[in-house]
Amino acid sequence: MEPQKILVAGSWETSPQVRDIRSPFDGRVVGRTYVATADQVERAASGSIEGFARMRGLGAWERAGILRTTAHQIGARREELAALLSAEAGKPIRDARTEIDRGALTFRLSAEEAERMIGETIPLDLAPASKGRLGITRRFPVGPILGISPFNFPFALMGGPVGGALVAGNTVVLKPSSDAPLSAVLLARAIKDAGIPDGVFNMVMGPGESVGAELQENPDVAGITFTGSSEVGMQVFRSFATSYPKPVIVEMGGKNPTIVSRHADLEKAAEGVMRSAFGLGGQKCSANSRVYVESPVHDEFVRLLVEKTKALKVGDPTVRGIFLGPIINQRSVDTFLAACAEAKRDGKIEVGGERLTDGEYAKGFYVAPTVVSGLPPTHRLFKDELFVPFVAVTKVDSFAAGIALANESDYALTAGCFTEDEAEIRTFLDTIHGGVIYVNRRAGSTTGAWPMVQPFGGWKRSGTTGKSGGGLYYVPQYLREQSRTVVD
Repeated sequence: MEPQKILVAGSWETSPQVRDIRSPFDGRVVGRTYVATADQVERAASGSIEGFARMRGLGAWERAGILRTTAHQIGARREELAALLSAEAGKPIRDARTEIDRGALTFRLSAEEAERMIGETIPLDLAPASKGRLGITRRFPVGPILGISPFNFPFALMGGPVGGALVAGNTVVLKPSSDAPLSAVLLARAIKDAGIPDGVFNMVMGPGESVGAELQENPDVAGITFTGSSEVGMQVFRSFATSYPKPVIVEMGGKNPTIVSRHADLEKAAEGVMRSAFGLGGQKCSANSRVYVESPVHDEFVRLLVEKTKALKVGDPTVRGIFLGPIINQRSVDTFLAACAEAKRDGKIEVGGERLTDGEYAKGFYVAPTVVSGLPPTHRLFKDELFVPFVAVTKVDSFAAGIALANESDYALTAGCFTEDEAEIRTFLDTIHGGVIYVNRRAGSTTGAWPMVQPFGGWKRSGTTGKSGGGLYYVPQYLREQSRTVVD
């Protein structure tokens, strides 16, 4: 199996080290990549400086054309990309196809922003001293952008940073996830085939602690977009601007709550929580992982949630109808088992709580979707992000008490509620902490499947508001403004 090459300053290169990419489904090798050397990392960053000069010579219509062509090529290779994504990340094929479609849409939306990246003319005669003066603002690209993408959405969460940065006139050095880098290679090929100038888009593969760290410390990199854990994200935020302040766009996960009212449609609520908590194995920053249920309806809600969880199909992600595939690696399995041990000791495991090892599960990283009750709201499992299919449910005395507990978290990415009471809906919307919130969302109270024209970002330790999405709310993050004053 020929390893996938590194893209440095317009050239596809090999390296002395090769990494096997194994499927979390059965452990088989589904691809191989070269690991970038320190020299290649340096040349990718410095090459992006030369590429930046070439990029500034392109008109907005040319940049938009490259992105539209990229979107078209993604669509043309949809099935190939989805199969590869499913294999490397263990993602059900249905969800893999959705992610490829979302990636293509992101590039198309970014292309459309080329026509709207305009400055402003501002009257300044708001005081006598400024009479006869006119203010003009103009936006400029930042420069080379480092993009670090995660394993859970290895394609879609590359599309936003790459498309937004490129259409704004920047260059990109992409460092994809070490667990799922193969779809990034196909994206790189689509961008290069679309006619991108040499050095404008670079891609280097390798471990975050080496390749990613080297890129963060490189003075040629002018900005960064990162999706990953809170610990790493905060380190990036604190240390990235070593020489001067640079744009840092981070999305660092969440511990997303749902409040279930005594006035809720419990069938709808159980379905929504189940889909949000266990979709993609709970391996998404927007996954619902803690639920606050008013006491009078707690037991019935738990019964319905357990019933729906037991009905989920777990197995080969390439098989139609499978809802839950494997989780990504042994480290995640260890996290899951440790959480289940704590839950068994301090609360009650209603369903799940074990690794699946029989039959088709024997070679993969399979765990049972797990519902836990009886834990105190102060328990670690209500506070720490786990990134596995695990949801904790507890009783609260009132809807307001549920909101108060939800807001105590250090995270505030997404939040949801289920209630048919209009006053409670207004209270939730006005008081809940979170960058993205949902009401009565049957498909999942915190699924993250937001329209691509909306911003998607967090408060508190969840990151920077507006980080993800597409178009209007995304591209400006890769531009800086210059104000000019004209005097008559």
